Amino acid sequence: MAIIATGAPPARKPSLWGHLYLQVLVAIVAGVALGYFRPALGAEMKPLGDAFIALVKMIIAPVIFITLVSGIAGMREMRSVGRVAGKAFAYFLFFSTLALIVGLVIANLVQPGAGMNANLTADDAAAVKTYVDKAHDQTITGFLLAMIPRTLVSAFTEGSLLQVLLVSILFGVSLSIVGEPARPVADLIERIGLVIFRLVAIVMRAAPIGAFGAMAFVIGKYGLGSLVQLGQLVATFYLTSAIFVLVILGTVARMAGFSILKLIRYLKAELLLVLGTSSSESALPSLIEKMERAGCAKPVVGLVVPAGYSFNLDGTNIYMTLAALFIAQATGTDLSLGQQVSLLLIAMISSKGAAGVTGSGFITLAATLSIVPSVPLAGMALILGVDRFMSECRSLTNFIGNAVATIVVARWDGALDREALDRALNGPMQDKPAAIGPEADPD
Repeated sequence: MAIIATGAPPARKPSLWGHLYLQVLVAIVAGVALGYFRPALGAEMKPLGDAFIALVKMIIAPVIFITLVSGIAGMREMRSVGRVAGKAFAYFLFFSTLALIVGLVIANLVQPGAGMNANLTADDAAAVKTYVDKAHDQTITGFLLAMIPRTLVSAFTEGSLLQVLLVSILFGVSLSIVGEPARPVADLIERIGLVIFRLVAIVMRAAPIGAFGAMAFVIGKYGLGSLVQLGQLVATFYLTSAIFVLVILGTVARMAGFSILKLIRYLKAELLLVLGTSSSESALPSLIEKMERAGCAKPVVGLVVPAGYSFNLDGTNIYMTLAALFIAQATGTDLSLGQQVSLLLIAMISSKGAAGVTGSGFITLAATLSIVPSVPLAGMALILGVDRFMSECRSLTNFIGNAVATIVVARWDGALDREALDRALNGPMQDKPAAIGPEADPD
């Protein structure tokens, strides 16, 4: 029971500057300005962005573990875990494939690479060699085996979301099977969760610094000139992603009973953070917390969000088919309908398991083109300069897609609190996790 102080002054409304989203927005603008006017100094700001992303990645594993374990342990039937997973992966497969098709269709309609008549050289092949080497390491068998950690503890030290997801599910299922004797362990995990989510709130205070450093580096190193040079491809990708989010995901959201625009407004602080850091992982802990606050059950959030970061990459899928056809058009390579269908099928496989970190989309594209001999792999050098500018859009689209997936799967499973969702999407914005501890007790 919380103690209510009598005669205490009412809590002050936070100032406008106290909102995290405004701080991040100002930091992004400042980073762009520094990178543009002082490119050398802007490029030196890279450690700020890297440090912040490293801080976030430090807490991702415990956040996923605690959320998923405590959720599964609270389930009365183990069939519920399989049911949620089945619905989630059915959603992932359908919309990931749809995103690939959308990218393919738009590339054929707009033809952003037509007329470029690019002549590839040995230097172009050398420029993408690093990414091609990484792509060759990505095989289906290797991907599946990589899901299994070497030890129970190494899952939390090697930075693999899928390993953490696997260990969390097994541990949560074990707690649930043991039952009452394991109750003290489940209670301990819940209490540790209070501390971890408070830690998340502390780390998020450094978000403006990370966004400033990341944006200053991008503009300082690559410059706005490279964006203008291949502006048609970049503009086509951004427009295609916007159509996918507002029209396709917007329709899904409407059918599920909520507004995509209100969801974007609810997640605006996280979206600005993703924009500034070019990594959807930087906002993963906040997404988990906000999805729970929006009425999605903890087991659903704990399973869908981290799994979606590897299997529900709508933005990356749009980018893959769009970029592949751009390279074909720019190099004068004619692809028949059958060859494009083959490209689509290969992309469906290679796109699964791409991590939600900066540069993974480019590596996955290399993996796809290395299997499609009709598209010159060296043509990737044509988009290497502007890939970083498209990375932001990939991450934003992936992030929004996973937020929509979480709400939809929760609704399908009857694990969505509609009143909490309405309060979250229609109420005043909050930029930090809900109060944790005695001060949160409504009594």
